[in-house]
Amino acid sequence: MKTIPKEAFQFLEQLKENNHRDWMTEHKKQYQRNEKKLKEFYAAIAERLNEKDEIEKTKVFRINRDVRFSKDKTPYNIHRSVSFSRAGAHRRGGYYLRLEPGNSLIAGGFFSPEPADLLRIRKEFEMDDQEIRDILSDPDFKKAFGGFNPSNQVKTAPKGFSKDHPSIDLIKNKSFYVTHDFTDKEVFAPDFLDKLIYHYELLRPYFDYMSDVLTTDLNGVSLLDD
Repeated sequence: MKTIPKEAFQFLEQLKENNHRDWMTEHKKQYQRNEKKLKEFYAAIAERLNEKDEIEKTKVFRINRDVRFSKDKTPYNIHRSVSFSRAGAHRRGGYYLRLEPGNSLIAGGFFSPEPADLLRIRKEFEMDDQEIRDILSDPDFKKAFGGFNPSNQVKTAPKGFSKDHPSIDLIKNKSFYVTHDFTDKEVFAPDFLDKLIYHYELLRPYFDYMSDVLTTDLNGVSLLDD
């Protein structure tokens, strides 16, 4: 079974203390060896996801940081991240993994959706919030993820929505994703891949629901071409 090499975290810990180009240049071969092993692990994730879903793309995020508009000018990320995009316009949602010493997590859902999708989601919650609440309150889902991050909300109510609406706690969200943290011990364990897949599969009812919302109008009529 594919596992995360401890050397990858040792490298990231050293990078955190030596976040400059000279050090990275000196340790380039070590970085490349780790990346090769990590990409093998990412491929194993995609293969397992494809058993019950359909993955269109695996995106490995660059270790180089875009510092143009950041006060932090350190050139490298101190984590490694990858996302898995679902195939087809009728499959919405995506899987994400971040590997970082002491701060590893998975995420899934919809981060900063485009304005049309954001409005459609909010309108759905305004009209009927029962199905999404059933999904979020499922015992296994709730234990794994909790709920949407309340810090990613507007302060009162989005334009066009009442702050007194019973679903305002959902409508105020600007993103609709959930996360689950993993300890370093869990990351290095032989069953880490199995745990990832278990948590990713818990997202499927949520993805199926949101896919239906985002591919239909408020009357339930499909927006996709036949």
